[in-house]
Amino acid sequence: MNVSFPSLEWRREGLIFASLIVAFLLAWLLPVESARFGNAVTEGFALLQWYTKEHVVLCLLPAFLIAGAIAVFVNQDAVMRFLGPSAPKTTAMSVASVSGSILAVCSCTVLPLFGGIYRRGAGLGPAIAFLYSGPAINILAVILTARVLGLELGIARAVGAVGFAFLIGLLMHVLFLREERERAGSAKGFVTAGIDTGLSTAESVVLFALLIGVLVFANWAQVPGDGAFHLVGLWKWPITAFLAAILALFLVLKRHWSAIGMTTTAAVVVALALVLPNHPEAAFAAGLTGLMVQAMVRPDDGHPWFEQSWDFAKKILPLLLLGVLAAGFFLGRPGEEGIIPTTWVTATVGGNGLAATFAASLIGGLMYFATLTEIPIVQGLIGAGMGKGPALALLLAGPAVSLPNLLAIRALIGTKKTLVYVTLVVIMATITGLIYGHWF
Repeated sequence: MNVSFPSLEWRREGLIFASLIVAFLLAWLLPVESARFGNAVTEGFALLQWYTKEHVVLCLLPAFLIAGAIAVFVNQDAVMRFLGPSAPKTTAMSVASVSGSILAVCSCTVLPLFGGIYRRGAGLGPAIAFLYSGPAINILAVILTARVLGLELGIARAVGAVGFAFLIGLLMHVLFLREERERAGSAKGFVTAGIDTGLSTAESVVLFALLIGVLVFANWAQVPGDGAFHLVGLWKWPITAFLAAILALFLVLKRHWSAIGMTTTAAVVVALALVLPNHPEAAFAAGLTGLMVQAMVRPDDGHPWFEQSWDFAKKILPLLLLGVLAAGFFLGRPGEEGIIPTTWVTATVGGNGLAATFAASLIGGLMYFATLTEIPIVQGLIGAGMGKGPALALLLAGPAVSLPNLLAIRALIGTKKTLVYVTLVVIMATITGLIYGHWF
């Protein structure tokens, strides 16, 4: 007896039909008159508004510029030698982990940078190690964790995050080895800008140090106390302005960008800083806009830089905003409730058992945490009965992965790799949390 299966076209049409049915039922059954539903919708848009005010201008826009610069200015041979699919795995994972650890960024801001090195030729494993290490191995977050939640948890977070970055990258390389070999052989998905930048290795390092410095110091979080980190927080904007001025001077002297254009941009930035001293993001946005306007009119290196940055922005930004809206709807902002009651979350992650640790990893993998906000959240949950194991699991999974982050990652590497990545993060966070909870 011959059995015929539906063709691919019919399966696709069936999936569309099923999706329409689900959407119809959701629209039919939405509890629009419920106070909790209305509050969840408000929380979704409130989180989206906060995200656009606090992160889009200061975090994402400079990250898009850095990603575009990676695609244009970074020597592809160097990327392939140190991070490519054929590079020694120990070297590649170590370089990727160290590169990510210098950034104090959230799970969304690191995405354009991840896309930049992956598109430029980095292997999947090293690129994923960088993707995880950027928000997870945050020196400021580790120090603040040790100060607020205890030295043991701070050390465990640091050791666990470093191990995660290396091991998850290695596992992703092994699991997708055949696809990576095919990608390396065909150069599929690589950016080959074909631009002779004329920059030496040292000059390239200076360029990216300045770009990353602007990103890091513009987003430097103010921490309590009177130590060095607190002092840097007080001087973050003068430091950012100084680095931006050096960057402008570098582009004028080394890339022969317009001195008049840079001077005009600087004048606008200074004027906005004086007129709107309580809104430094306005001056910051003006500086970025002036830089990209000048890039657009330069056919040699500037226009490709703008094109690559814009390509990342249009692919990633809409998905991030949609993901933030969904995260706010389901889980709310820190200290507020979404459609899922906070009491459910607190009860689910109580104690040190397997279910609580897995729940903490899974919730951490979906909820959006801005840089350092995970620490007071975990502190509150510990006060409500959360065990140390689930606390560590949340600290390892939460800052590195989120619903907005996953939607954007899928656009860069596909559904299958994204699902494997988040599964590895959740499983490894659960195992690490169980071991730590058993010991302490």
